Amino acid sequence: MNAELQLGAPKKSVMPSLDRVGSDHQHDAGQLSGDPESGHHDAAVDHHLQAAGSYKSQGSQLLVSRQTVHCVGQDAWWEVGFHFIAAVNNAFILGFPALIMAYLGWAMGSICLIGGGIISFYNNCLLGSLHETGGKRHIRYRDLAGHIYGKGMYRATWFVQYFNLSIANIGTIILAGEALKAIWGAFSDNTSVKLAGWIVIAGICFGLFAFVVPNLHALRFFSTCSLLLSLIYTCIAIAISFSDGLRSAPRDYSLKGTKADRTFNAIGALATIAFAYNTGILPEMQSTIRQPTTTNIYKALGMQFTVGTFPFLVLTFVGYWAYGNAANPYLLLSLGGPKSLVTIANAAAFLQAIVSLHIYATPMYEFMDTYFARKDQSDWSLHSMLVRFITRGTYITVSTFLGALLPFFGDFIALTGAMAAFPLESGIVHHMYLKVKGKGFSTWRLIWHWSIVVISAVLTIVTCVAAIHYIISDSTYYHAFADI
Repeated sequence: MNAELQLGAPKKSVMPSLDRVGSDHQHDAGQLSGDPESGHHDAAVDHHLQAAGSYKSQGSQLLVSRQTVHCVGQDAWWEVGFHFIAAVNNAFILGFPALIMAYLGWAMGSICLIGGGIISFYNNCLLGSLHETGGKRHIRYRDLAGHIYGKGMYRATWFVQYFNLSIANIGTIILAGEALKAIWGAFSDNTSVKLAGWIVIAGICFGLFAFVVPNLHALRFFSTCSLLLSLIYTCIAIAISFSDGLRSAPRDYSLKGTKADRTFNAIGALATIAFAYNTGILPEMQSTIRQPTTTNIYKALGMQFTVGTFPFLVLTFVGYWAYGNAANPYLLLSLGGPKSLVTIANAAAFLQAIVSLHIYATPMYEFMDTYFARKDQSDWSLHSMLVRFITRGTYITVSTFLGALLPFFGDFIALTGAMAAFPLESGIVHHMYLKVKGKGFSTWRLIWHWSIVVISAVLTIVTCVAAIHYIISDSTYYHAFADI
């Protein structure tokens, strides 16, 4: 397969001289991992690490880390910025007053929430600067990790990333089921359909959407729509919360529970903050951006951490001010405003969750499409559609079942933040940055990056313990398929 893909070409690519590119990759990986004599991988892993194509930009040729049937390098920076905002500003933000502020209080909650945003922006910029390491566009997180560390880290990153994206997607389906249940409850007293049933209905909708939107590039229009949907439920929640706060009695802002409970809650809140700002799929999202990739990803991140962050910060602070530690993890259930407005907010939250899940599921979809699809056929050929129907349908079905079985979406937020955001968006980022660009750094700069690596490792461990504690505790308190 010796075709080249021009930047902006309408569809797929396969690569020139896979053997040559794979050899280049192996040399780079071995050199970066401190093994200049070998840099070699076993056949199975090399199949995944070898390059899949080349892109021409401004007269130079840039290789791509591995074959893909999804689009690469075709989106403007603001379109990728919309993807970021759609992913981060999903309906999970409605839980931040209860899952962050109520667990940390006004002082620590405000400091950690704002400080976490600044640190996350810095970490994401570092990761974005590594996208073209070694003369290749590393279009997947595992490709970048494999290039720098070798096959072991390639596999470990792949597992951790997919595991945590799956947890996030389960939580999203649960949240969508909560929204549908709230909409039904606003108009009917019939409670025969429990939360598990609404989660199944939500899962069907997610599956249909996954089938008709083949890749992240095709999601551009829906990401734009999701911004409007996010703005709808955010503004409604802020307005009604503010109105409720003006009319209600003095609120309780104390930290609830025993000393052990407060400790676990505070640790879990840190994991939720990590989840709030990070996607865990920045290289995959950066893969769709046009050249120059580093400059453009900085612009997209700037959009996310300004335009995208401001609304959920206001929502978090106003929601906590209005309801104190009694705020519901799904804030719309705390609102006392007009039923029609609350219903609109729930509908917007449900629809936005569909777009958000598709973004988080894209790495899995891309892997399955590339593995099973025929590279010479379009997204709408019979074979490609059949592949999407079976693979994505199976993934959504399993996720929906697990969501209905354990409908504790707040716990899933904390676990995702603990196992994805801290290692993938902080610790590993700084260590990769040191491996690639650290030669010649001053002592103080080395201390700075290594301290972040150590702190991230510690936070990963303690927040994982807290999140698993939540899930075990709720699992013993609620029965399977609970109607929460």
